[in-house]
Amino acid sequence: MMTRCMNTIEFGKILDKLCNHAQCEGARARIQALVPILNEDILAVALRETSDARQLIEQQGMPPLAIMEGLHDHVRLTTQGGLLTPEQLNAVATFANTCRRMMLYMKKAEITRVELSLNGRAMMPLEDLQLEIEGAIQGDEVSDSASPQLRDVRRKITTAAEQVKMKLNRLLQGHKEWFSDGYVAVRGGRHTLPVKAQYRAMVPGQLIDRSGTGGTLFIEPQAVRAAEDELQQLKLEEENEVRRVLYALSSLVAECEGAITSNMKLMERLDFAFAKGRLSLEMDARAVPFVKERSLRIVQGRHPLIDRETAVPLDYEMDEMRKGVVITGPNTGGKTVALKTIGLLSVMAQSGLHIPAAEGSHLCMFNQVLVDIGDGQSISENLSTFSAHMTQVLAILQRATKDTLVLLDELGSGTDPAEGMGLAVAVLEELCARGCLFVATTHYPEVKEFAQITPGIVNARMAFDPDTLAPLYRMIMGEAGESCALHIAKRLGFPDELLDRARIAAYEGIQKQAAEARHMTTMAAPKLSHYQKIQQAPERAMKFERGDSVRVYPEGAVGIVFQKSDDKGMIQVHMKNGKQTVPYKRLKLIAPASQMYPEDYDFSIVFDSWQNRKAHNSMNKRHDPNAVATLVKG
Repeated sequence: MMTRCMNTIEFGKILDKLCNHAQCEGARARIQALVPILNEDILAVALRETSDARQLIEQQGMPPLAIMEGLHDHVRLTTQGGLLTPEQLNAVATFANTCRRMMLYMKKAEITRVELSLNGRAMMPLEDLQLEIEGAIQGDEVSDSASPQLRDVRRKITTAAEQVKMKLNRLLQGHKEWFSDGYVAVRGGRHTLPVKAQYRAMVPGQLIDRSGTGGTLFIEPQAVRAAEDELQQLKLEEENEVRRVLYALSSLVAECEGAITSNMKLMERLDFAFAKGRLSLEMDARAVPFVKERSLRIVQGRHPLIDRETAVPLDYEMDEMRKGVVITGPNTGGKTVALKTIGLLSVMAQSGLHIPAAEGSHLCMFNQVLVDIGDGQSISENLSTFSAHMTQVLAILQRATKDTLVLLDELGSGTDPAEGMGLAVAVLEELCARGCLFVATTHYPEVKEFAQITPGIVNARMAFDPDTLAPLYRMIMGEAGESCALHIAKRLGFPDELLDRARIAAYEGIQKQAAEARHMTTMAAPKLSHYQKIQQAPERAMKFERGDSVRVYPEGAVGIVFQKSDDKGMIQVHMKNGKQTVPYKRLKLIAPASQMYPEDYDFSIVFDSWQNRKAHNSMNKRHDPNAVATLVKG
């Protein structure tokens, strides 16, 4: 399941980007095996390694790293008595030279006092081996200087070959009509003349080859046979000497096997570290500290797979007081991207990588990151979107602990809204009970209300332009968002009458659906007595006092509390278009009355008409039978 979750938040794509910065196969294998680290001390070392590598790259440029392709097999072959080819020996010499350059790079880097630079002291010198190979191999051939014997035999070969060619050229020049071309041809390692078939009898000697048409015969003349035999013998001596030199060099490689293997492991580790440093530079990332508290704070965090010029930074925070966040907002508003960003940055940092976030960010360690993002629909497994979601959510609930980060996208979607909402609330309550940190996205207004009244959970919304309804991809903590369906319908020309009916159908049914949700939640995870459930809502409603400035949702209008809550949690609010009775859950306190008015303030100034106030004042002063209090609709 952990692998699936990592793929869902696209951690595999980060590893692919990291692999592109590695030079050797061993470093790439280490990268692909990278997983979140569960030990604080080991994680601290991994993060310091990344920081050191980036610092050295910035100050000294890229280090000399070795590719080392096939090098391990070359060395193992020599330890088994095998013979390396000149190409393979060149690969060993190149590695030895890279080790020398890396030692110089690290020696120079020690002035920075970063710990990674001390690895240069652990590297074994291989300069003698490098010089021996380079002195004996030029290009892909064993050079004449490899040994006195080889130099001598090659000189003799050159002399003998010239004598053979001289004799053959004399034959060519003396009888041009016998030959199809005027050159000496080497066929089968022997020097031959291209004799026309009709003149075969004129050139005694051994037939070595013939042309495709048979019109030309390649004959080794009898006159050069002895010289040719001597030449072939010299070439055999050369081959033996070359093999002797290669065996001697291969033996030297075998003797240095320990130092080569040690340097290879160290080079692989450095390749891995500098790949992390290069990725940090590429992403303009930084090391983010880990805290012991269950607290996560991301400041200006960017999704690392989205172009830096277009990515909208994310500000996000969770701690012991708000372990859960419910994100709401319109479709395509960036909720899923925000969810993936939180998970991906957490996993990257806990894997020892830098993340693209600003100073002030911090993270905490998780034992696992469990994710349900995407519809997961599968025809082969006969899973609908809802079934796929529930299967994944069930697996998450079976594994989640207080040290887990849980990310849930469109919780409860894909089924009947009332039941889906009830399941969503039940899942969130269970996650609260587990004590884990979690983030969920939803469109259900009842889930927003649940988050608003539940300790430990906070709402967040994805901002959008109220004029164009274009998503801004910016998260605003502490506020619930809207789906914007009615706004979008209005902009598309939906009739006002139908919009009013839709608004009534949508929001006047909220209380009924919320009651059903509370009932389903009680059945799913009973934590309060029935009496406590009944008392809970009015007690929370009593926090609103007469004169409090409040915001009324979903329309977001501002009003003033006219009359405190009744026993059902209904509150009268004085608004621009009159007084309305609304459920307390739809209210958010802007400023309490105690901060805006004196203690003995006469609220009739705010709530009554001037006619009513004048009539009341007159009646208080004296009895006037003509003074009538006129009720003016407020």
